[in-house]
Amino acid sequence: MKKNIYRPIKAVIEEVIEETPTIKTFKLKPEAPFGFAAGQFIEMTVPTVGEAPFTPSSDPGIKEKLELTVMKAGEVTAKLHTMNKGDIVGIRGPYGAGYPLDKFKGRDILIVGGGVGLAPLRSLLYNLFSGIDKYNKVVLRYGARGPKDIVYKYQIPEWSTKDKIDVMVSVDVGDETWAGNVGLVTTILDAAPVDFTKAIGIVCGPPIMMKFVTLKLLDLGFNPADIYLSMEKGMSCGLGKCGHCRIGKYYVCKDGPVFTYEQLKSERDIWS
Repeated sequence: MKKNIYRPIKAVIEEVIEETPTIKTFKLKPEAPFGFAAGQFIEMTVPTVGEAPFTPSSDPGIKEKLELTVMKAGEVTAKLHTMNKGDIVGIRGPYGAGYPLDKFKGRDILIVGGGVGLAPLRSLLYNLFSGIDKYNKVVLRYGARGPKDIVYKYQIPEWSTKDKIDVMVSVDVGDETWAGNVGLVTTILDAAPVDFTKAIGIVCGPPIMMKFVTLKLLDLGFNPADIYLSMEKGMSCGLGKCGHCRIGKYYVCKDGPVFTYEQLKSERDIWS
C-alpha cells in the first residue's frame, strides 16, 4: 500500500519545559522511530486545531525521542502551549534540506542565533559536538531581547566547557541579574575568534536579525556561498503544494529551509 504523505504518526508528550514566558520545549516520544537531519523540519498536528511546521531542536542521532522548542505565536502554538505530559500530537516528515555537514569539515564555524532561532541550531550543535574532531572550531554567538528571553539557560554554560567550543551571549536590554554583554548580537561578532574569509557562517533567528547579521558577516569578509540561512518563514504544507513559502524560484519547504546567501542574494524581498 502506498504511504499517505499527509498522514501523521502519533507522538506522546513526555515532558514540557518552560524556556521563557512565551517559549516552551516539548519532549515527544513518537510511536515509531523518527529520524531527521539537523536543519530539516516536521509538521506537527495539534488535535482539533490544525498543523504547523517546526524544526526539531533535539539530537538528530536519537530517533526514539523528538524535541521541539516552540514560541507561542498563533492558534496552533497557543493550543500547544496548553498541552501537558501524556497528551497526544501528530508528526509527519521530515521535510526539506538540512545542513551539509561534509562541507564544514576542517573549517571554523561561526553560528549566530537570535531568540527561538537557537532551537534549530541546537540540533546542529549536537551534530557538531558529536564529531568535533572533524571541525577546526565552533563559535556560537547568541542574542536575546533580555535575560528572561534566553532559551536553554540550563545548557549554555555546559556548552561553553566543551573542547573547541566558544560561546558568548548578548541581550538587547539587561537587568540587575545580567553581567554579560548588552547590545544586539551583531555587536559581538567582530571579535569572534575565526578566520572570517575562510569560515562557515550559520544564521537563524527573526528575519530582521538574520538580515543584519548577514550584512555584518559580508562586511567582515565572509563569502556569500559560506553563509547558511535557515529561511523558515511562510512554510505551510511542507510539500511544495501551497506555494506560501516561495522565494523567487525556490520553494523553502522543498529546496530549503537551509540555503546559502549565494543562492538567495539575487531574489527580491527575502527578509520580508
